[in-house]
Amino acid sequence: MAEISAALVKELRDQTGAPMMDCKRALQEANGDMEAAVRILREKGMAGAAKRSDRATREGKVGYRLAEDNKRGTMVAVGCETEPVS
Repeated sequence: MAEISAALVKELRDQTGAPMMDCKRALQEANGDMEAAVRILREKGMAGAAKRSDRATREGKVGYRLAEDNKRGTMVAVGCETEPVS
């Protein structure tokens, strides 16, 4: 396994926004190859999102705004899994 420097982890983290330890693990798995590490992080992110995709979002808020002429408006619904988040 290649030695992974803190600068390389920081660069990957800045590029992807992924947590530091996930970046380090991806770089270790990719033997220091930045492009391969980005692919690994994307694959893991997609897998994590797929695991959560069937969960119900029972809490949340709905907001709306009408234009001054009352002819146009917009509505937004934001859902979350837990009440403290909402």
